[in-house]
Amino acid sequence: MLRIDEPFHGAVLSHRHGTQDERGLTLPVTGRAPLDRRVTVNGVEAVREGERFSAEVPVTAREQDISAVMDGTLGRVEHTVRVVWDRDSRPRWRFSIDDNVYWLRDVARTGYDSLFDCFYLAMLRGFHERYGAKFTVNIYFEAEDGWLLTEFPERYRAEFEANADWLVLACHAYANEPDRPYQYASPQKLIDDIRTVDEQIVRIAGEATLAPPTVIHWGMVVPAALPALYDYGVRVLSGGFRAGPGGRDVNYWQDEERSEWIARNEALKDFESGIVFSNIDLCGNRVPLAEIEPSLGTIAADPRTAEIMDLFTHEQYFWPFYRNYIPDHAQRLDAMIRWVTERGYEPVLFHEGFLGI
Repeated sequence: MLRIDEPFHGAVLSHRHGTQDERGLTLPVTGRAPLDRRVTVNGVEAVREGERFSAEVPVTAREQDISAVMDGTLGRVEHTVRVVWDRDSRPRWRFSIDDNVYWLRDVARTGYDSLFDCFYLAMLRGFHERYGAKFTVNIYFEAEDGWLLTEFPERYRAEFEANADWLVLACHAYANEPDRPYQYASPQKLIDDIRTVDEQIVRIAGEATLAPPTVIHWGMVVPAALPALYDYGVRVLSGGFRAGPGGRDVNYWQDEERSEWIARNEALKDFESGIVFSNIDLCGNRVPLAEIEPSLGTIAADPRTAEIMDLFTHEQYFWPFYRNYIPDHAQRLDAMIRWVTERGYEPVLFHEGFLGI
């Protein structure tokens, strides 16, 4: 059996994975082959050690096939993987906030003079002013009490547009409940709900504030929905690909092998749909304040996960009326954002360029 083990098919690779210069990325390639067989990788003679083989291969294209070839008694055998070279990569972080609807309802019902008279938006603006933070705010159409996004006034549109370089709105789902609304839903249902929310975003906040979804509620959609999402403009989907007590979840139905690789790395491209899956590194409402800096330090110490920090939390934990309110939630965000800023990570929005670059 001939098999390339690393890099993984679909792997998004940067300068941290090899040696990069103006000519390209020289990448270590490893795999397995029957003993004593000659193996070449993209024409480069592989070094053999037992069943293992290795070679240093140049990657010069944004997307490139890497082929291991072995000639034997049964003829030519070949195994090919395709990788994505994040050529212009630099250390960066993005922040995505799920389940947003309370601040929209609050602004609409209170009628503030400014959006930023709402404490939640004032907090986000504070992070932007102190650290240059950018936020993708994933919203619902309906709150649990029946309030609808159609009730939000248009008079804040100019203010949204003036801040669209750092604050964008994206559809998350029609509503918070039922749970897992798109886990088995048809692609048409998903796209219809996104379109319903997007129409309201444009109405209240303008085209400049509209971003394509990068997190679908509960991180689960049927595989057939991925091409439909790509056609709608989605290029990146973030999720939680790690194994938990009940198995893997919030992983967009990716198989065990792909999910495990994403969980231990950063991003993987699904070539069939064109969508890149990103692993969420840290969720602010789940990690206690004292553990945030050590957790980020561990992620940054691993070259497989150090380049892109995909940071995340949920809106509801900021509100005192919420049953699981977290009093130090804002402090947790400050700790997360301060940590990446002090270490030279650049704030980005994932829908701009390739993973923010």
